[in-house]
Amino acid sequence: MLAAVAMLAGWLIGQGVSPALAHASLVKAEPADGAMLAQSPASFSLSFSEPVSPLVLTLVRSDGTPVRLTSFRGNGQTIEIDNPQTLAQGTHVLSWRVISADGHPVGGSLLFSVGAVSAAPVVADIVDARLHPAIWAAKVVLYLGLFLGIGGAFAISWLAGGSRNGERFVAVMLLVGLAAAPLSLGLQGLDALGAPLEQIAQTIVWRTAFGTSFAWAVLIGIIALGLGLLSLALPRGDDKPFSAAALIAVGVALAASGHASAAAPQWLTRPMVFLHGVGIAGWAGALVPLAVALWRDRLNAKPFLLRFSRVIVPVVAVLAAAGVVLAVVQVRTPSALVDTAYGRLLLIKLALLAVLFALAGANRWRWTALAMAGEGGAAKALARSVVIETMIVVAIFGVAAGWRFTPPPRALAIAAAEPVATHMMTLQAMADVTVTPGHAGPVSISIMVMTGDFGPLDAKEVTLVLSRPEAGIEPIKRAAMKPGDGTWRVDGLVVPFAGRWTVRIDILVSDFEMVKLEGPIDIRP
Repeated sequence: MLAAVAMLAGWLIGQGVSPALAHASLVKAEPADGAMLAQSPASFSLSFSEPVSPLVLTLVRSDGTPVRLTSFRGNGQTIEIDNPQTLAQGTHVLSWRVISADGHPVGGSLLFSVGAVSAAPVVADIVDARLHPAIWAAKVVLYLGLFLGIGGAFAISWLAGGSRNGERFVAVMLLVGLAAAPLSLGLQGLDALGAPLEQIAQTIVWRTAFGTSFAWAVLIGIIALGLGLLSLALPRGDDKPFSAAALIAVGVALAASGHASAAAPQWLTRPMVFLHGVGIAGWAGALVPLAVALWRDRLNAKPFLLRFSRVIVPVVAVLAAAGVVLAVVQVRTPSALVDTAYGRLLLIKLALLAVLFALAGANRWRWTALAMAGEGGAAKALARSVVIETMIVVAIFGVAAGWRFTPPPRALAIAAAEPVATHMMTLQAMADVTVTPGHAGPVSISIMVMTGDFGPLDAKEVTLVLSRPEAGIEPIKRAAMKPGDGTWRVDGLVVPFAGRWTVRIDILVSDFEMVKLEGPIDIRP
C-alpha cells in the first residue's frame, strides 16, 4: 500500500509541476517577454506575486554569450537589475532564478529583441533528475525524526509510566532525522542554484541554503532532535522538560518555513502550523512505543494505554482543526482540489486520514476497552492495529513531502490575478498594453500610446484586436475608450482561454494616417 501511495504521489507531482515551477510567479517584466526595443535597455525589472530574493541572474546575448548580472536592487516583490553593457541588435534572453518567501526556488527566462528579431540564443538549463527524488526522500526521513522520533521521546517521558518500551526505535528515528536535516539543507542549496548533486560540497551551495527560510527550520529541527536524544539519555523524571521542549521545537521548526507559514495572514497560519506539527508528533510518536508495550509488556501497557486514550482525543481535535484551517487558506476553492497537483495530493492525504481516523476510532472505542479488561488476545490485536496506523502515518508523510514541489492554489490564484503586459513599438509609435487580471475570462485592458521617441501621442481613435489564428479563433476587435487619465481602455472583454495571443493596436493618428502595432501577450489559465 505504501509503495502504491508513493508512486501515485510521484505521478501527480510529475503531472502538475515542471522544474521551473515553484511558489512565487513572475507577474511583470520590463522589458516584457517578446518585446521589441528600439535601443538597448539600461536596466531590467522583474516583479513577482510575492517577495523574493535573487539567486542567479544571467543575460544571454544574441551571440549566445552569457553575462552574469551582479548589480541589482531588491524591493520586496520587485528586482531592479542594471544592464552592464550596450546590447547589439538581435534577440537576447534574460534568465533568472530567485528564492520565494516560502523558502522554495523559482526560475525562468524571457526573450526580448533590440532593433530586429534573430534566432533566440540557447540557455543551458540542465536539471539533475536525481535532485527532486533526493529532496523528497530526505524530507520524508526528516519527518520520521521530527514526528516519530521526538513524539516517541515525549510519549516515553510523559505517557509510558516509567517503562522504556520502544526506546530503541525512537533513538533510531532521532538519529536518522539528525542525518537527514543537514542533507535536506544541502539539497535545498542545490535546488536553489539548479546545481547537480555532485556539487553539494561546494561553499556557494551551503551559503545559498543558509540564505533561505528553510535554514531556520532545519536548525531548529536539529535542536529539537538533539533535545529528544538527550531526554532518552537522562534518568526518569529529569527527561520530561527536555522532551517537552523538543516537542514544542517541532512546531516552531515547521512554522519557520514552507507553504503554509508563508501564507497570509501569518498571525493565523504560523500558529496553525505550530499546532498541527505538535499534534502530529504527539499522536504519531506515541504509536510505536505503545505498540511495543502492548505486545511485550502488559503490566506497563495498561497505564500507558489509559494515559494515551485520555489525551489523544483533544490532541487529534486540535490537529484536525488546524489542518482544516490551513487547507482552506491554501486551497480556497473546491475546484482546486482536482484542478491542481497540490489539491490532488491533499485528496490523497484526506483519503489516508479517513482510513487512519476510522482505524483510530475502532482502536479507541473497541480494542482499548477490551485490552484494559484483560480480554485474551486484545492487547496484541490492538498492537497490530497500532502498527498499521503507523504505516498509514508514514504514507501521509510521503504525500506531504510531495507538496515541496507543488505551488498551492493560493499562490496560483494570486499570480493569476496579477496583470500581464506587453510593449510594442515602431519608428512612428509605441504602446504599453496591460491586461487585468492576466488570466482567461473577463478582463479590462489599458493601453498607453506614445510616439516613437516616448513623447505624448494625441490619437483620434485606438482599436484593440486580439487574435489566435492557429486555434481557429476569429479576431476579437474592440474600440477603446479614453477615460481622461491619459490611457485608452477596453472594459468588459472576455478572453476565452489561456495561451499566447497576438495583440494588435490600430492607432488613428489623423484622418490620413493609421499606425498598427503588433506583438504577443501570454494569458494565464
